[in-house]
Amino acid sequence: MAQHFSLAACDVVGFDLDHTLCRYNLPESARLIYNSFAQFLIKEKGYDEELLTLTPEDWDFCCKGLALDLEDGTFIKLAADGTVLRASHGTKMMTPEALTEAYGKKEWRHCVSDKRCTSDKPCASDNIPCCSGKCYFYDNYFDLPGALLCARVVDCLTKQNRGQKTFDFWKDVVAGIQHNFKMSAFKENDEEKDELPSLDRPGWYSQGNAAHLYELLKKMTSKPEPKVVYFGDSMHSDIFPAHHYTNWETVLILEELQGQEMEEPEEAGPLEKRGKYEGKPLNSLSNKWGSYFIDSVSSRGTAEESLVYTWSSKRISTYSTIAIPSIESIAELPLDYKFTRFSTNNSKTAGYYPLAHYTLGSQDTDSKIISTEK
Repeated sequence: MAQHFSLAACDVVGFDLDHTLCRYNLPESARLIYNSFAQFLIKEKGYDEELLTLTPEDWDFCCKGLALDLEDGTFIKLAADGTVLRASHGTKMMTPEALTEAYGKKEWRHCVSDKRCTSDKPCASDNIPCCSGKCYFYDNYFDLPGALLCARVVDCLTKQNRGQKTFDFWKDVVAGIQHNFKMSAFKENDEEKDELPSLDRPGWYSQGNAAHLYELLKKMTSKPEPKVVYFGDSMHSDIFPAHHYTNWETVLILEELQGQEMEEPEEAGPLEKRGKYEGKPLNSLSNKWGSYFIDSVSSRGTAEESLVYTWSSKRISTYSTIAIPSIESIAELPLDYKFTRFSTNNSKTAGYYPLAHYTLGSQDTDSKIISTEK
Protein backbone atom coordinates (compact mmCIF):
# COMPACT_ATOMS: atom_id res chain seq x y z
CA MET A 1 0.00 0.00 0.00
CA ALA A 2 1.19 3.52 -0.81
CA GLN A 3 2.65 5.49 2.06
CA HIS A 4 0.62 8.58 1.27
CA PHE A 5 -3.07 9.33 0.77
CA SER A 6 -4.54 12.13 -1.34
CA LEU A 7 -8.14 13.23 -1.88
CA ALA A 8 -7.27 13.97 -5.50
CA ALA A 9 -6.76 10.25 -6.08
CA CYS A 10 -10.36 9.49 -5.00
CA ASP A 11 -13.30 9.31 -7.38
CA VAL A 12 -15.99 9.68 -4.70
CA VAL A 13 -16.03 11.52 -1.37
CA GLY A 14 -18.72 10.64 1.19
CA PHE A 15 -19.58 12.24 4.52
CA ASP A 16 -21.37 11.25 7.67
CA LEU A 17 -23.71 13.99 8.92
CA ASP A 18 -23.76 14.22 12.75
CA HIS A 19 -20.51 15.48 14.28
CA THR A 20 -18.85 15.45 10.85
CA LEU A 21 -20.64 17.93 8.58
CA CYS A 22 -23.20 18.93 11.20
CA ARG A 23 -21.44 20.27 14.29
CA TYR A 24 -23.25 20.52 17.62
CA ASN A 25 -23.11 22.81 20.62
CA LEU A 26 -21.76 20.03 22.81
CA PRO A 27 -22.57 21.51 26.23
CA GLU A 28 -26.21 22.04 25.31
CA SER A 29 -26.71 18.78 23.41
CA ALA A 30 -25.02 16.74 26.17
CA ARG A 31 -27.22 18.24 28.89
CA LEU A 32 -30.31 17.65 26.74
CA ILE A 33 -29.39 14.01 26.13
CA TYR A 34 -28.50 13.36 29.77
CA ASN A 35 -31.62 15.03 31.20
CA SER A 36 -34.02 13.39 28.74
CA PHE A 37 -32.74 9.91 29.64
CA ALA A 38 -32.58 10.67 33.36
CA GLN A 39 -36.17 11.94 33.39
CA PHE A 40 -37.34 8.81 31.58
CA LEU A 41 -35.62 6.54 34.11
CA ILE A 42 -37.09 8.50 37.01
CA LYS A 43 -40.64 8.89 35.73
CA GLU A 44 -41.10 5.62 33.88
CA LYS A 45 -38.76 3.23 35.73
CA GLY A 46 -38.73 4.59 39.28
CA TYR A 47 -35.05 5.56 39.58
CA ASP A 48 -33.79 8.05 42.17
CA GLU A 49 -34.32 11.76 41.41
CA GLU A 50 -30.70 12.27 42.48
CA LEU A 51 -29.82 11.45 38.89
CA LEU A 52 -30.92 14.94 37.85
CA THR A 53 -28.42 16.65 40.17
CA LEU A 54 -25.16 17.32 38.35
CA THR A 55 -22.10 19.47 38.99
CA PRO A 56 -19.67 20.77 36.33
CA GLU A 57 -17.04 18.40 37.74
CA ASP A 58 -19.24 15.37 37.02
CA TRP A 59 -18.62 15.75 33.29
CA ASP A 60 -14.98 14.81 33.77
CA PHE A 61 -16.15 11.19 33.83
CA CYS A 62 -17.01 11.41 30.13
CA CYS A 63 -14.31 9.89 27.94
CA LYS A 64 -14.68 8.14 24.59
CA GLY A 65 -13.33 4.61 24.33
CA LEU A 66 -14.69 3.29 27.64
CA ALA A 67 -16.40 -0.08 27.90
CA LEU A 68 -19.25 -0.78 30.32
CA ASP A 69 -19.51 -4.30 31.75
CA LEU A 70 -23.28 -4.74 31.74
CA GLU A 71 -23.14 -7.50 34.34
CA ASP A 72 -21.35 -5.73 37.18
CA GLY A 73 -21.59 -2.03 36.31
CA THR A 74 -17.84 -1.54 35.89
CA PHE A 75 -16.38 0.89 33.35
CA ILE A 76 -13.14 -0.22 31.70
CA LYS A 77 -10.32 1.49 29.81
CA LEU A 78 -8.38 -1.05 27.76
CA ALA A 79 -4.84 -1.28 26.48
CA ALA A 80 -4.19 -2.34 22.89
CA ASP A 81 -3.74 -5.96 23.97
CA GLY A 82 -7.08 -6.11 25.80
CA THR A 83 -5.70 -5.78 29.34
CA VAL A 84 -7.28 -3.32 31.77
CA LEU A 85 -5.59 0.05 32.24
CA ARG A 86 -8.16 1.76 34.47
CA ALA A 87 -11.58 0.89 35.84
CA SER A 88 -14.38 2.35 37.92
CA HIS A 89 -17.39 0.87 39.63
CA GLY A 90 -20.00 3.42 38.75
CA THR A 91 -18.18 6.74 39.06
CA LYS A 92 -15.84 5.47 41.81
CA MET A 93 -12.39 4.82 40.35
CA MET A 94 -10.68 1.61 41.40
CA THR A 95 -7.33 1.90 43.17
CA PRO A 96 -4.23 0.36 41.53
CA GLU A 97 -4.31 -2.38 44.17
CA ALA A 98 -7.97 -3.20 43.52
CA LEU A 99 -7.32 -3.10 39.77
CA THR A 100 -4.48 -5.62 40.06
CA GLU A 101 -6.53 -7.91 42.27
CA ALA A 102 -9.55 -7.85 39.96
CA TYR A 103 -7.85 -8.00 36.56
CA GLY A 104 -4.11 -8.58 36.95
CA LYS A 105 -2.28 -8.68 33.62
CA LYS A 106 -4.90 -10.85 31.92
CA GLU A 107 -6.99 -9.96 28.91
CA TRP A 108 -10.37 -8.55 29.96
CA ARG A 109 -12.98 -11.33 30.11
CA HIS A 110 -15.12 -9.76 27.37
CA CYS A 111 -12.18 -9.52 24.95
CA VAL A 112 -12.22 -12.53 22.66
CA SER A 113 -10.67 -13.49 19.36
CA ASP A 114 -12.71 -14.12 16.22
CA LYS A 115 -12.27 -17.85 16.70
CA ARG A 116 -13.71 -17.80 20.22
CA CYS A 117 -16.52 -15.30 19.66
CA THR A 118 -19.98 -16.78 20.21
CA SER A 119 -21.87 -13.73 18.97
CA ASP A 120 -24.04 -13.90 15.87
CA LYS A 121 -22.55 -10.55 14.78
CA PRO A 122 -19.14 -10.33 13.07
CA CYS A 123 -16.26 -9.17 15.24
CA ALA A 124 -13.61 -6.81 13.92
CA SER A 125 -10.31 -8.43 14.83
CA ASP A 126 -8.44 -10.40 17.45
CA ASN A 127 -8.45 -9.06 21.02
CA ILE A 128 -11.66 -7.08 20.73
CA PRO A 129 -14.59 -6.82 23.12
CA CYS A 130 -17.17 -9.34 22.04
CA CYS A 131 -20.44 -8.03 20.65
CA SER A 132 -22.49 -10.66 22.52
CA GLY A 133 -24.48 -8.18 24.60
CA LYS A 134 -22.31 -8.39 27.72
CA CYS A 135 -20.61 -5.02 27.30
CA TYR A 136 -21.19 -1.67 25.64
CA PHE A 137 -18.61 0.70 24.15
CA TYR A 138 -18.93 4.48 24.28
CA ASP A 139 -17.84 5.63 20.86
CA ASN A 140 -19.14 9.13 20.10
CA TYR A 141 -20.50 12.36 21.57
CA PHE A 142 -24.10 11.15 21.50
CA ASP A 143 -22.96 8.28 23.72
CA LEU A 144 -20.97 10.16 26.35
CA PRO A 145 -23.86 11.61 28.41
CA GLY A 146 -25.18 8.04 28.62
CA ALA A 147 -21.88 6.87 30.09
CA LEU A 148 -22.15 9.41 32.91
CA LEU A 149 -25.81 8.53 33.48
CA CYS A 150 -25.15 4.78 33.63
CA ALA A 151 -22.27 5.31 36.04
CA ARG A 152 -24.50 7.36 38.34
CA VAL A 153 -27.25 4.74 38.08
CA VAL A 154 -24.73 2.17 39.34
CA ASP A 155 -23.81 4.56 42.17
CA CYS A 156 -27.46 4.87 43.22
CA LEU A 157 -28.16 1.14 43.02
CA THR A 158 -25.00 0.34 44.97
CA LYS A 159 -25.99 2.78 47.71
CA GLN A 160 -29.55 1.46 47.90
CA ASN A 161 -28.57 -2.21 47.85
CA ARG A 162 -25.33 -2.65 49.75
CA GLY A 163 -23.28 -5.58 48.57
CA GLN A 164 -25.07 -5.84 45.22
CA LYS A 165 -22.76 -7.62 42.74
CA THR A 166 -24.83 -7.73 39.55
CA PHE A 167 -27.08 -5.17 37.91
CA ASP A 168 -30.06 -5.26 35.59
CA PHE A 169 -30.48 -1.61 34.60
CA TRP A 170 -29.43 -1.91 30.95
CA LYS A 171 -32.88 -2.98 29.77
CA ASP A 172 -34.22 0.29 31.18
CA VAL A 173 -31.55 2.28 29.33
CA VAL A 174 -32.51 0.52 26.09
CA ALA A 175 -36.15 1.40 26.78
CA GLY A 176 -35.05 5.01 27.17
CA ILE A 177 -33.31 4.90 23.80
CA GLN A 178 -36.42 3.48 22.17
CA HIS A 179 -38.50 6.19 23.84
CA ASN A 180 -36.28 9.14 22.89
CA PHE A 181 -35.18 8.11 19.41
CA LYS A 182 -37.96 7.25 17.00
CA MET A 183 -36.29 4.80 14.61
CA SER A 184 -39.40 4.54 12.46
CA ALA A 185 -38.95 8.17 11.38
CA PHE A 186 -36.92 6.96 8.41
CA LYS A 187 -39.93 5.02 7.19
CA GLU A 188 -42.62 7.67 7.71
CA ASN A 189 -45.29 7.70 4.98
CA ASP A 190 -43.95 4.63 3.15
CA GLU A 191 -44.34 1.65 5.38
CA GLU A 192 -46.03 -0.04 2.40
CA LYS A 193 -43.14 0.33 -0.07
CA ASP A 194 -40.97 -2.64 -0.91
CA GLU A 195 -37.20 -2.59 -0.58
CA LEU A 196 -35.48 -1.25 -3.67
CA PRO A 197 -33.29 -3.75 -5.55
CA SER A 198 -31.00 -0.95 -6.78
CA LEU A 199 -30.41 2.80 -6.61
CA ASP A 200 -30.57 5.42 -9.34
CA ARG A 201 -30.05 9.14 -9.83
CA PRO A 202 -31.56 11.49 -8.85
CA GLY A 203 -32.98 10.45 -5.52
CA TRP A 204 -32.82 10.44 -1.74
CA TYR A 205 -32.34 7.12 0.00
CA SER A 206 -32.09 5.85 3.58
CA GLN A 207 -31.50 2.53 5.32
CA GLY A 208 -29.62 1.22 2.30
CA ASN A 209 -26.42 -0.79 1.93
CA ALA A 210 -22.93 -0.27 0.58
CA ALA A 211 -23.28 -2.88 -2.17
CA HIS A 212 -26.18 -1.06 -3.85
CA LEU A 213 -24.45 2.28 -3.37
CA TYR A 214 -21.21 1.06 -4.92
CA GLU A 215 -23.06 -0.20 -8.00
CA LEU A 216 -24.55 3.29 -8.42
CA LEU A 217 -21.10 4.87 -8.01
CA LYS A 218 -19.75 2.63 -10.78
CA LYS A 219 -22.42 4.01 -13.12
CA MET A 220 -21.84 7.60 -12.03
CA THR A 221 -18.04 7.46 -12.44
CA SER A 222 -17.99 5.06 -15.42
CA LYS A 223 -15.28 3.13 -13.58
CA PRO A 224 -15.33 -0.58 -12.70
CA GLU A 225 -13.76 0.07 -9.28
CA PRO A 226 -14.15 3.71 -8.25
CA LYS A 227 -11.97 4.75 -5.31
CA VAL A 228 -14.11 5.96 -2.41
CA VAL A 229 -13.14 7.87 0.74
CA TYR A 230 -15.60 8.21 3.62
CA PHE A 231 -15.44 10.78 6.45
CA GLY A 232 -17.07 9.96 9.80
CA ASP A 233 -16.74 10.42 13.56
CA SER A 234 -17.78 6.99 14.80
CA MET A 235 -15.38 4.07 14.68
CA HIS A 236 -18.25 1.62 15.26
CA SER A 237 -20.77 2.86 12.70
CA ASP A 238 -18.65 4.82 10.19
CA ILE A 239 -14.99 3.90 10.00
CA PHE A 240 -14.87 0.18 10.78
CA PRO A 241 -17.75 -0.82 8.43
CA ALA A 242 -16.41 1.31 5.56
CA HIS A 243 -12.96 -0.22 5.93
CA HIS A 244 -13.91 -3.79 6.77
CA TYR A 245 -16.83 -4.43 4.44
CA THR A 246 -15.97 -2.22 1.45
CA ASN A 247 -12.23 -1.48 1.78
CA TRP A 248 -12.87 2.23 1.24
CA GLU A 249 -10.41 4.84 2.41
CA THR A 250 -11.57 6.29 5.74
CA VAL A 251 -10.99 9.63 7.45
CA LEU A 252 -11.83 9.63 11.16
CA ILE A 253 -13.06 12.93 12.61
CA LEU A 254 -11.45 12.96 16.04
CA GLU A 255 -12.02 16.09 18.11
CA GLU A 256 -9.64 14.76 20.75
CA LEU A 257 -6.90 16.00 18.41
CA GLN A 258 -8.19 19.53 18.93
CA GLY A 259 -7.34 20.15 22.57
CA GLN A 260 -6.57 23.65 23.81
CA GLU A 261 -2.86 22.82 23.89
CA MET A 262 -2.89 22.63 20.09
CA GLU A 263 -4.28 26.15 19.58
CA GLU A 264 -2.35 29.38 19.51
CA PRO A 265 -3.97 31.91 21.91
CA GLU A 266 -4.75 34.39 19.15
CA GLU A 267 -6.38 31.65 17.07
CA ALA A 268 -8.56 30.17 19.78
CA GLY A 269 -12.21 30.92 19.15
CA PRO A 270 -15.00 31.44 21.70
CA LEU A 271 -15.66 28.47 23.99
CA GLU A 272 -19.15 27.94 22.65
CA LYS A 273 -17.79 27.55 19.12
CA ARG A 274 -15.23 24.96 20.17
CA GLY A 275 -17.72 22.57 21.73
CA LYS A 276 -16.64 23.02 25.36
CA TYR A 277 -18.25 22.33 28.70
CA GLU A 278 -17.91 24.99 31.36
CA GLY A 279 -14.61 24.38 33.09
CA LYS A 280 -13.55 21.43 30.90
CA PRO A 281 -13.36 20.82 27.16
CA LEU A 282 -15.40 17.72 26.34
CA ASN A 283 -12.62 16.41 24.14
CA SER A 284 -9.73 17.19 26.47
CA LEU A 285 -7.82 14.97 28.86
CA SER A 286 -10.02 13.40 31.55
CA ASN A 287 -8.61 13.62 35.06
CA LYS A 288 -10.23 10.28 35.86
CA TRP A 289 -9.38 8.39 32.69
CA GLY A 290 -6.30 10.12 31.28
CA SER A 291 -5.50 10.28 27.58
CA TYR A 292 -7.74 8.72 24.95
CA PHE A 293 -4.61 7.57 23.10
CA ILE A 294 -2.05 6.38 25.65
CA ASP A 295 -1.72 5.50 29.33
CA SER A 296 0.92 4.42 31.79
CA VAL A 297 1.39 1.00 33.34
CA SER A 298 3.70 -0.16 36.09
CA SER A 299 6.55 -2.39 34.99
CA ARG A 300 6.58 -5.77 36.69
CA GLY A 301 8.76 -5.90 39.79
CA THR A 302 9.77 -2.24 39.56
CA ALA A 303 8.39 1.16 40.47
CA GLU A 304 8.94 2.42 36.93
CA GLU A 305 6.06 3.19 34.61
CA SER A 306 5.87 2.75 30.85
CA LEU A 307 3.50 4.24 28.30
CA VAL A 308 1.23 1.95 26.27
CA TYR A 309 -1.25 2.54 23.49
CA THR A 310 -4.94 2.22 24.31
CA TRP A 311 -7.36 -0.14 22.60
CA SER A 312 -9.00 2.90 20.98
CA SER A 313 -5.64 4.08 19.62
CA LYS A 314 -5.05 0.65 18.09
CA ARG A 315 -8.46 0.72 16.41
CA ILE A 316 -7.74 4.16 14.95
CA SER A 317 -4.45 3.11 13.37
CA THR A 318 -5.92 -0.20 12.16
CA TYR A 319 -9.10 0.99 10.44
CA SER A 320 -8.50 4.68 9.58
CA THR A 321 -6.54 5.97 6.61
CA ILE A 322 -5.92 9.23 8.50
CA ALA A 323 -7.47 10.98 11.52
CA ILE A 324 -8.19 14.72 11.68
CA PRO A 325 -9.82 16.97 14.31
CA SER A 326 -12.43 18.42 11.92
CA ILE A 327 -13.31 18.99 8.28
CA GLU A 328 -12.23 22.61 8.75
CA SER A 329 -8.69 21.52 9.62
CA ILE A 330 -8.04 20.38 6.04
CA ALA A 331 -10.54 22.54 4.11
CA GLU A 332 -7.91 24.94 2.76
CA LEU A 333 -5.38 22.29 1.76
CA PRO A 334 -5.03 21.50 -1.96
CA LEU A 335 -6.80 18.33 -3.07
CA ASP A 336 -3.48 16.76 -4.01
CA TYR A 337 -2.01 17.28 -0.54
CA LYS A 338 -0.26 14.07 0.48
CA PHE A 339 -1.20 12.83 3.94
CA THR A 340 0.92 10.16 5.56
CA ARG A 341 -1.44 7.26 6.11
CA PHE A 342 -1.64 4.84 9.02
CA SER A 343 0.13 1.62 8.11
CA THR A 344 2.30 -1.07 9.61
CA ASN A 345 5.25 0.50 7.78
CA ASN A 346 4.84 3.89 9.46
CA SER A 347 4.89 5.23 12.98
CA LYS A 348 1.64 4.57 14.87
CA THR A 349 1.15 8.35 15.04
CA ALA A 350 1.89 9.05 11.37
CA GLY A 351 -1.76 9.16 10.27
CA TYR A 352 -2.79 11.93 12.66
CA TYR A 353 -3.11 15.37 11.08
CA PRO A 354 -2.01 17.83 12.32
CA LEU A 355 0.33 17.98 15.33
CA ALA A 356 -0.36 14.58 16.81
CA HIS A 357 2.64 14.82 19.10
CA TYR A 358 0.89 17.34 21.33
CA THR A 359 -1.96 14.98 21.98
CA LEU A 360 0.11 11.83 22.30
CA GLY A 361 2.71 13.31 24.60
CA SER A 362 5.80 14.29 22.63
CA GLN A 363 7.37 14.24 19.19
CA ASP A 364 9.21 11.03 20.00
CA THR A 365 6.29 9.30 21.69
CA ASP A 366 6.82 6.10 19.67
CA SER A 367 10.29 5.66 21.12
CA LYS A 368 8.92 5.81 24.66
CA ILE A 369 5.83 3.64 24.30
CA ILE A 370 6.16 -0.09 24.81
CA SER A 371 4.17 -2.47 22.68
CA THR A 372 1.57 -4.53 24.57
CA GLU A 373 0.12 -6.21 21.50
CA LYS A 374 0.45 -9.97 21.19
